[in-house]
Amino acid sequence: MPNAVRKTISLPSDLARAAERMAQAEGKTLSAVVQEALRKARAEYFEEELEALQDYWSRRAKERGIVTEEDLDRYLEA
Repeated sequence: MPNAVRKTISLPSDLARAAERMAQAEGKTLSAVVQEALRKARAEYFEEELEALQDYWSRRAKERGIVTEEDLDRYLEA
């Protein structure tokens, strides 16, 4: 990995053992297992943020009577 940065982290012993078992079972390094878990966590975080933004703007649109694409077109033309 050309841009890899070494970090030291602490894990509870049960979580560390579980991660090591996963790595062994999947034929991966512990580092690869942790990287995959962090990527999934990051993707979930951004998905939740997107949903929150969509909910917010959907509520705002409904407050203004915008419920269809035609409503949006009329609103944007005004």
